[in-house]
Amino acid sequence: MNKSKLLRNLILDNETLIMPNAYDPISARMIEKAGFRAVQCSGYSFSIRAAYQKEHEVTLDDNLEWTRRIVNAVDVPVMADAEDGYGDPETVIGTVSKFIEIGVAGLNIEDQILKDPGPLRIIDEELMAEKIMMARETAEFKGNPHLVINGRTDALKSLPDREEALNLAIERANVYLDSGATLAFITYAETLEEVKTAVREVKGPVTIAAGMPYNINNFKIDDLRKCGVARISLPTLLVYSSLKAMERSLSHVIKDEIDKMLEEDDLYSTGDLKNLLN
Repeated sequence: MNKSKLLRNLILDNETLIMPNAYDPISARMIEKAGFRAVQCSGYSFSIRAAYQKEHEVTLDDNLEWTRRIVNAVDVPVMADAEDGYGDPETVIGTVSKFIEIGVAGLNIEDQILKDPGPLRIIDEELMAEKIMMARETAEFKGNPHLVINGRTDALKSLPDREEALNLAIERANVYLDSGATLAFITYAETLEEVKTAVREVKGPVTIAAGMPYNINNFKIDDLRKCGVARISLPTLLVYSSLKAMERSLSHVIKDEIDKMLEEDDLYSTGDLKNLLN
């Protein structure tokens, strides 16, 4: 089955799809080996992987190359992070074409202005809708009408009044779905009540990011399942976990406690690694 169609079916299925974010081929392989049915790529994780100061330093060429390596490392569908499409609606045509060519099953397109200094700002709703329409038309032209387009809105962080911001996010989510998005991604959801409102009022599948600093103590993955969230993104889980594990291991070496670490930790054996890499 076409991987875009497979990913679309997983999203539209009654069971919530959980997608951890990979930052390189081996983290993607770990996700697949753990039993997850799809992999998400993250521009933010890519920027950390490259030791960049800001996410917008990840160029389109960087993104395509690192995403391509992830796609080639796993058999499950991979969703790319196409950021803001890397330009205006006309530019989105080329961006989406290039991601399709490397074999992604879907991609995110967002409405925030990445390179803008100061507080987060979002682009005009009609302009974003046009980007999504261009992305859908491009997918159809390239022979992949099932390409999953995740229309992301950052509206919840764009206004000081939380209720007003949520209403704006829901309005935009519905516009993006009407414009050709497969599902709507409402970022910065802090509370379970916000999630419930979004799922109730958005006229299509909803993505929520979990395990983030602003919501990690407010709801669990099972809470999101019960709310009817179609897809749960885990944007920082693996990259933060990896960094913490490396920091801990190196700290043991500095303290000359390497033997203690080897005794305490359930480390991979050579055989485990061979199974993972094959």
